[in-house]
This record gives sequence, C-alpha cells and structure tokens, in this order.
Amino acid sequence: MLGNCFTLFMATMAVICSVGSAYDPDPLQDFCVAVDDSKAAVFVNGKICKDPKFVTPNDFSISGLNRVGNISSLVGSAVTKVFVDQLPGLNTLGISLVRIDYAPYGLNPPHIHPRASEILVVMEGTLYAGFITSNPQNPNMRNKLFAKILHPGDVYVFPKGLIHFQYNVGKGNAVAFASLNSQDPGIITLANALFGSEPPLNSDVLAKAFHLDKKIIKYLQSVPWMQN
Repeated sequence: MLGNCFTLFMATMAVICSVGSAYDPDPLQDFCVAVDDSKAAVFVNGKICKDPKFVTPNDFSISGLNRVGNISSLVGSAVTKVFVDQLPGLNTLGISLVRIDYAPYGLNPPHIHPRASEILVVMEGTLYAGFITSNPQNPNMRNKLFAKILHPGDVYVFPKGLIHFQYNVGKGNAVAFASLNSQDPGIITLANALFGSEPPLNSDVLAKAFHLDKKIIKYLQSVPWMQN
C-alpha cells in the first residue's frame, strides 16, 4: 500500500513539474496556422488550426517592421507586435517578436509578460533598461533592481513574469527589437492595470497600498490610460 502511494505521489509530482516548467505547448505537427474563428465550438489553449490544404506562404509572413511606430503618445513610445493574432503561422511555435520605438526620453512603462521571457537588442539610440526581482526570501531584503545603459548592438534579457522597462535617455529617437518565447506572451502594464481597470479598483485599496491620499488615487483613476 505504501509503495503504491509513493508511486502515485512521484507520478503526480512529475506531472506538476512538467507543467510548471513548460511555456507554450510543444507542437505535434509541422505547423498549425491559426484560424480567426470566434464561433468555433472547440476550445483550445491557443488557436484552432487552419486546414493544411489552404495554408499559403502569406500565413508565415508579415510586413511593416521597417516603419516607425506612433511615438506621439503620452509615454513617448510605440510597440509594434508580431504575436499570433498578427501572424497566424506563429500558432504552436512558442515565439513572437516586437519592434519598440522611443521618442527622445520616451518610456516603455514598467510591465510584465505573464507567459514569456524576453530578449531585447538595441538597434538605435541609448536605453536605460532593467527588471525588478520578485519578493526575496529574506524579509529584511528589498526587491532588487537589475538595470543598465544599453547602446546599439547591446542585448538585455528580462526573465518571465518580472517587472521590466526601457527608457530612452538619449536626445534622439531609439529603436529596439525583442523576441519572446510565447506566441501570445500577454502584457500587463502596471499603472494601466491598477489605475485604469474596468470596473475601477477600490480607491481605499490603492491608497493603502501606495501610501497616497485618496484624492490622488481618484485623480489617477480619472485620467486616460493607454495600452502601449
């Protein structure tokens, strides 16, 4: 009896560990071009596959990453996504790409990708980029910031699920490209999520969490928050 329980325990732990360490599911075929079918009766963790007989080279290609994004926003940056919704051929491949344009002193605000790590390469300009660690095990320690100045040709990695950012510290525009190990990494911009949620988060919660007066919280909840 004890042996059977131990075997069951080990099998369960193996399943948990394998799921916990996985990112996007591994493909079981050469490709699975996504079909935009909101009325499909089958739910899958990803997209439904297009019939291979109707797949074309265009399903694996996208244009436009040579164009500068609209950097006239309040934060002074623009992210051009190449996720599965923009490029259906990415479905089940576990990768995606973004181009990030920055105006002078433009910011890609602190955000997280809940489903992906990210590797960024600077093409033009000078960026101050970094990430913040999760809660340390020692209660007397603070979350640690890892950040540095990046120049053209420099590469920086942002671990999965950690808060990270990029800030253009130069006087001219900047450009970076980043790859992520998910076809749909998800983006949670912290300020947008906390102060611009629908319905609004209780102002008492935010006031206590940020040690701010409720009037300031109410103001922050009243201003428009844009998705980058």
